[in-house]
Amino acid sequence: MKRRSFIQKTTVLTAGILGSRLSSFATLPDYKVVRTHLSNRRFTSNAIEKAIAEFSAKVNNKELAWLFNNCFPNTLDTTVTYNLHDGKPDTYVITGDIDAMWLRDSSAQVWPYLPFMKQDVNLKNLIAGVINRQSNCILKDPYANAFYGNSTKVGEWAHDLTDMKPGLHERKWEIDSLCYPIRLAYHYWKETGDIAPFDANWLSAIKTILKTFKEQQRKENDGPYHFQRNTAWATDGVPMAGYGYPVKPVGLICSAFRPSDDATVFSFLIPANFFAVISLTQAAEMVKIIAKDRSLAAELLALSKEVQQALEKHAVVEHPGFGKVYAYEINGFGSYNLMDDANIPSLLAMPYLGAVSLNDPIYKNTRRMVLSADNPFYYKGKAAEGIGGPHVGKDMIWPLSLIARGLTSTDDAEIKYCIQMLQSTHGGTGFMHESFHRDDATKFTRSWFAWANTIFGEFLWKTYQQRPHLLA
Repeated sequence: MKRRSFIQKTTVLTAGILGSRLSSFATLPDYKVVRTHLSNRRFTSNAIEKAIAEFSAKVNNKELAWLFNNCFPNTLDTTVTYNLHDGKPDTYVITGDIDAMWLRDSSAQVWPYLPFMKQDVNLKNLIAGVINRQSNCILKDPYANAFYGNSTKVGEWAHDLTDMKPGLHERKWEIDSLCYPIRLAYHYWKETGDIAPFDANWLSAIKTILKTFKEQQRKENDGPYHFQRNTAWATDGVPMAGYGYPVKPVGLICSAFRPSDDATVFSFLIPANFFAVISLTQAAEMVKIIAKDRSLAAELLALSKEVQQALEKHAVVEHPGFGKVYAYEINGFGSYNLMDDANIPSLLAMPYLGAVSLNDPIYKNTRRMVLSADNPFYYKGKAAEGIGGPHVGKDMIWPLSLIARGLTSTDDAEIKYCIQMLQSTHGGTGFMHESFHRDDATKFTRSWFAWANTIFGEFLWKTYQQRPHLLA
C-alpha cells in the first residue's frame, strides 16, 4: 500500500516476521510454523487464541487452518504497542514493514477483533487505546494520514510542500482517514457500551473532522490544504500548486488522495464520499447520546444528508454495457473516471463498510463492471484474477480486492472461488501480501502487511461461522 512497494520473489516458506524463531503447531504437522514465536509477540489475546484453536480443530482444510493461524493474529503479534498514558489506554499500531501509524490501517487492522472484546478485557482495552491515540492524531493534524509513535520525529517526507509537523509520517489528505476512526469508535461503543474513550478529547476530534470535511467541500475557496512532493512517482504529487484539478462545488467532499495513498485524478472520490455519509451519521448518533450535544449532532447529520443528495445527483453514470453505475471519481463539471482500485474504500467494498446496500441495483451493476475487463485495473492471469491499481503497477492483483469480493458476496460459488484464489497465492509464505503478479504469486510486494493478513482472517472466520461447508 505504501510507497515501499518493491517486488519480492520467494519459492520457500519463510521463518516468520521480525526474524522470529520457529515454534511448534502440533495440529498442523505438515506446515512449517511461520507465526511469530510466543516470546516475541507484541500482544496476546486469549479470545483470539481460542478462535484459532477452534478454527484449526473444526476446519479440515489444513492449509486454510495454517493460514488462519498465521494471518488472523498478525496485527496483535507484530504491530501493536500498548501502554497507559495518564491512566488511559494508548495503543500505537504500525502497518507492518513501515514504522508509522495510518489512521485507516490501524482502524482496519483491529476491526476484526471487535466481536471478541466481550471475551477479553485486555483486548477491549487495547482497542480503546487505538481510539484514544487516533483522537490525538486527528487533533494534531486532520489532514495527515500517517503518524509516528514519537511525536518529535521528523520523517522522510519532511520536505514535502505542505504543512508538515514533527510527529507526522505523511500528510496525504484522504477522506477515509477520518472515516475509519469513526467506524471503529462507533462499533466499539455498540459492542461494549463503554463510553470511556469518548471524552472531551474525542469530542474535539469529531468537531475537527466536521470542520475539515466542510473545508474540503470547497464552496468558497480551495481551503487550507495543499500537497506537492519532489518525486519520480506521478501519483505521489498533486497538480495545480498542490490543490488538484478544479472541481465544481456540488456538496461533495474533495479527497486529494485515494486510500492507496495515490493522488486522485478528480477530487470527488465517490466511494470515500459514500463512506463519509455513513460515518457522519454514526458520529451524530454518538454525539447526541454520549455527549448530549444535539447542536453538533444536527450539523453532522446535515452534512451527511448534503453529501448523500450530491451523490444521488452526480455520482451515477450511464455505462453502455452495464447500465447505471457509480463512477470512481468525478469533478462536478461532468467529467468522471470509470474504474476501481483494490484499496478500501473501493466501489466493490462499499457494502462491507455499511455505505451502500448489497441489494442496491446501481451497486450490483457497478460490481459487475469493476469485476470485468471494463475496469482498467482488473487483471486476470494464470495465478488469479482480481483488482489492482496504479500504486504498484500493471498486472499486480491485491489480496484486499479478493477479500473484499468475498466479504461482499452472498453466492457460495463466488465466496469459495475467492478463498481458493487466496489460498493458492500466498507465495509459499503463509501470509497475505500487498499484491502479487497475476501469473506468478511468488512475485509479490510487502511480505509484512498486517491489514491484508488480519482482514483475510476476518473473511475466513465469517465464512467458518456462516458457511462452514465452503472451507472443506
